Amino acid sequence: MNREIGRETVGFQQTSEQSSILRVAVITSFITTFMGSALNLSIPQMEEQFGVSAAMIGWVVTAFTLSVAALSVPFGKLADATGRRRVFLLGIILFVVFSVMCAFSPNIWMLLLCRVLQGVASSMIFATNNAILISVFPPEQRGRVLGTSVAGTYIGLSAGPVIGGILNHYINWQSIFIMSAVIAAISLVIAIKGIPKKPMKDTSSGGIDIAGNILYIACIVVTLYGLTNLSVMKYAWIILIAGIVLGAVFVITEKKAKDPVIRISMFTQDAAFTLSNLAALLNYGATFAISYLMSIYLQIIMGYSSQTAGLIIIAMPLMQAIFSPTMGRLSDRIAPYKLATAGMAICAAGLICFSLVGLDTPLFLIILILIMEGFGFSVFSSPNSNAIMSCVEKKDYSIAQSIQATMRTVGHTSSMAIVTIVIGMQLGNTTLAEAEPAQLVHTMHTCFAVFIVLCIAGTFMSMKRRKTDVN
Repeated sequence: MNREIGRETVGFQQTSEQSSILRVAVITSFITTFMGSALNLSIPQMEEQFGVSAAMIGWVVTAFTLSVAALSVPFGKLADATGRRRVFLLGIILFVVFSVMCAFSPNIWMLLLCRVLQGVASSMIFATNNAILISVFPPEQRGRVLGTSVAGTYIGLSAGPVIGGILNHYINWQSIFIMSAVIAAISLVIAIKGIPKKPMKDTSSGGIDIAGNILYIACIVVTLYGLTNLSVMKYAWIILIAGIVLGAVFVITEKKAKDPVIRISMFTQDAAFTLSNLAALLNYGATFAISYLMSIYLQIIMGYSSQTAGLIIIAMPLMQAIFSPTMGRLSDRIAPYKLATAGMAICAAGLICFSLVGLDTPLFLIILILIMEGFGFSVFSSPNSNAIMSCVEKKDYSIAQSIQATMRTVGHTSSMAIVTIVIGMQLGNTTLAEAEPAQLVHTMHTCFAVFIVLCIAGTFMSMKRRKTDVN
């Protein structure tokens, strides 16, 4: 391996070490997103088996999401300070253990606990996999390898509903956890052999900011809990405001901390870093709920089965998986902000097309719009990630990656919150199945109108980076 490490990485040649780390990054990017998308189709069976309410079973998904959102940044800081390899390997080990425990949970409470802990493990992986990846590749190949890793993410999103549905139908929902554990165990073997034992870390770290970590975790959990319950809890807005206040206290505390969880100067002194993360937040917020809305449209309006609807919707993440590596490579040669801005504009155009979908829109047009949206997101995602990582030094790779993961999770949560609020305002207590088709379409149009505004705002933020883009 030492002979290969000394070889130049010109012309995209890879050492065996780089190849191993790239494989591990792709596998872990795949498995964490696969776990979420595959499990959604099993919720009815889990609800029936445990004999609990729909609200309770919904926490099987929410518990995992909150853990990932709240802990990605603290683990990113810990990884930068103590060594990414250690945190990454421990994250994979715990993911395997808690995936198996989820499969054998005897009751809903044990399952929820294991899902929280599985989210803890996933946050350790999210905080380190791409940080380790780009630390072993030269800057001129950063976009290419990030694009490949992002492709793994969207392959997981694409394959999740299909493979998860098959496993749930022919075996049971537990088999999804077992499959995830097996794939993660394979990545662990590759990681132990392939990741160097002395990864980069921030030797200047003065310790752990306990107060900052507590405030950050509380801020994220309280804010997201209030946001997700705005349409179902009378006083959820108070919880949301409390979360925002905690965020303000966190910022004030971090400005005075000797070794903060997040250096606020990363945002205040680098406009490109700030705008890139805000663009990511707005893009995820504007696009995540598309699959949910189109699933409702295809099943209730057009009368397709859930399986057929899933196969139609898969066109969007499939395009993301196909084109993300190419766009990543392009962002090594073209200023990332230019590609990211173009991608956001394409996403906005796709959302405008979705807002024009009616009761009798031909299926082929729906598929074409899904393809457009998937392509637009691939043009945005990898270059935007490249732009973010270009703004930080190697010692901050994990924390920067963790901030990206948090933006993604908060964006996803915000997107679904917008949908639930709009549905609650326009349909009231009427179920989706009972609603008039025209009323459903009008509700969809309102959601897409909000998303269009978010996407256009993100496009302008992305454009403002042109004076500060490092490339």
